[in-house]
Amino acid sequence: MSESPSLPHLSGWDADWAGLRVVVTGLGVTGFSAADTLAELGAEVIVLDGATSEKKRMDAETLKIVGVKDVRFGTEHLEQLPTFDAGPCQLVVTSPGWRPDAPLMRDAASRGVPVWSDIQLAWRLGARPGAKTPQWLVLTGTNGKTTTVTLLEAMLQADGRRAVACGNIGLPVLDAIRDPEGYDALAVELSSFQLHWTEAHGAEASGAQRSAETEQGRSLDLSPTASAVLNIAHDHVDWHGDFGGYWADKAKIFHSTRVACIYNAADPETEKMVREADVVEGCRAVSFTTDTPAVSQIGLVRSDDGDDLLVDRAFLDDRRHQALELGLRSDLGPVAPKHLVANALAAAALARAAGVEPEAIRQALRDHTPGDHRIQPVAKAADVLWINDSKATNPHAAEASLSSFSDIVWIAGGLPKGVDYDPLIQQIASRLRYVILIGTDSSQLRSSLERHAPQVPVLGGGAGEDETQAQLRSTDGAAAMRAAVSAANRSAEPGHTVLLAPAAASMDQFRSYAERGQAFIDAVAALMENQT
Repeated sequence: MSESPSLPHLSGWDADWAGLRVVVTGLGVTGFSAADTLAELGAEVIVLDGATSEKKRMDAETLKIVGVKDVRFGTEHLEQLPTFDAGPCQLVVTSPGWRPDAPLMRDAASRGVPVWSDIQLAWRLGARPGAKTPQWLVLTGTNGKTTTVTLLEAMLQADGRRAVACGNIGLPVLDAIRDPEGYDALAVELSSFQLHWTEAHGAEASGAQRSAETEQGRSLDLSPTASAVLNIAHDHVDWHGDFGGYWADKAKIFHSTRVACIYNAADPETEKMVREADVVEGCRAVSFTTDTPAVSQIGLVRSDDGDDLLVDRAFLDDRRHQALELGLRSDLGPVAPKHLVANALAAAALARAAGVEPEAIRQALRDHTPGDHRIQPVAKAADVLWINDSKATNPHAAEASLSSFSDIVWIAGGLPKGVDYDPLIQQIASRLRYVILIGTDSSQLRSSLERHAPQVPVLGGGAGEDETQAQLRSTDGAAAMRAAVSAANRSAEPGHTVLLAPAAASMDQFRSYAERGQAFIDAVAALMENQT
C-alpha cells in the first residue's frame, strides 16, 4: 500500500479526467461499465481482454459509439501495458479476478502505474452533480454476501428510500452512481478481488493524503457509512497467495468507516479485523450473534411461544436496559437455518446504522424469498429429500447446509481453490451416509474423506476407470451430474437427504455454480419423471 494516494487530483465528476490515459482490463460487465464511464469523462481508454465472444464483440462496437476506439482481444495483449499515442498509461482500472501476479499487473507495478477497482473509481467520482449523494453500506465475507446485500436492499426500500444492491452482486457500482436521479443508499457487495484493488489508507492517513482530502472535501479512499464482514474462512487462497493475503484484503473494508463496523460475534477473525481497522473518530464496533445479544449487539432472543425474536441492542439510546424488536425468525420462512438468520441480522445491523426503522426491517424479512441454488428444495419422493446448494463453492459454505440435515447422501467436488477439507469432514462426518464425487479431479476431497470418515462409502474422486467413475470426471458437466444423481438414487434410503453442496468451484465442468445447480435440478426432474 502506498503512503500517498494514487492520482490525488482525481476526485469528483469535475476533476481533470479528460485525456487521462487508462487501460481497462476485461470486457465483462464490470469492464464495460468502467470503459463506458471513463469515455463519458473524456479519458483516453484502451480495453484489453484475453478472450473474445459474440457478446464481447458487440460490447466493443457499442463502446466505439461512445468514444472507446481501441478494444484489443487476445492473450498477446496481456503481457505488458500498451503505450498510447499521447504517452504511457497513467491508470489501470481492472475487472475483479485479475490476479496481482498477472504479467500486466506486474508490469503496472514495476512502472508505478496505479491499479484501481471499479469500486475505487466509483468512490472517487461520487454522485453526479445535481443527483442525490448516497450512503454507502458495504459488506463482504466468504459466504452469505448476496443473501445479505439483497436483504439490506429490501430493508432500505421498505423504509421508503431509493436504494439498490450493486457491486459484486451483478449491477456494477459505476452504473448505480451514474443514475441521473441518484440513490439515497447503495447496498454494496464487495469481493476480496475488488477490495484488493481498492485503496485503503485508513482514517489516519499520511500528510499528503490528508492534504488532498482537505482540498477535495471528501476522502479519496472508500469511507462508507457502515461496513460489515460476515465471516472469514479459507477461500481463493490460490488468488491471494495465502490466507493472510485473503484476510488482509477482506479487512480493508473496515478502514475509514464512519458510523459502524459490523462483525460476526461467532467469528473472532472478523472482530480482530475491526480492532485493527483505522476508522473515522466516533465509529462504533457492533456485532451480530445468533445468541442472546449483549449491549452493542444485534441478536436472537428465545420467546415463550417458541418463535425467536430478532432484536437490536446497539442502535438505541437506552441499549443497556432495552432492546428493539426487529422481527421474528419465522418471518424468514417456516425453515430458517442458522446461517440465514445470521445474514438477516448482519443486514439489519447495516440498515440500523443507516437509520432504518424496525418496522421496515421486519417487512423486508417477511418479503424475503430465498435465492436459487442456496439450500433449495428440488424434490421429495419415497421419503427422500433432494436439495440443491450449488452455491456452496467452498467448505465454509457447504458446512452451513451439511449441518442443517442428517443422514446425507452428499454430492460434492470440483475445483478446490487450494482449500483444506479436513476441518469440514471432521465436523460433518457423522451426518454422511454416502458420498458421490464429481469434478475432473476431486482426489483431495476423497483423501480427506478417507482419513476422517473412513466408514462412509465414496464413489468417484479416485483413479478408477469404470464407466461411472469416468462419467463423474467428465468435462461434460450435464453428463457428470446425471451420473451423480443416478448413483445417489441407488444409494439413498427413506429418510435420507440427497444434498448437492460441492464445497468447490464449478469451472472444471460447468460455466458457473448456477449452471451446475440447474444441471442437478434437471437430472432430478428427469429421474422423478422416469419413476412415475
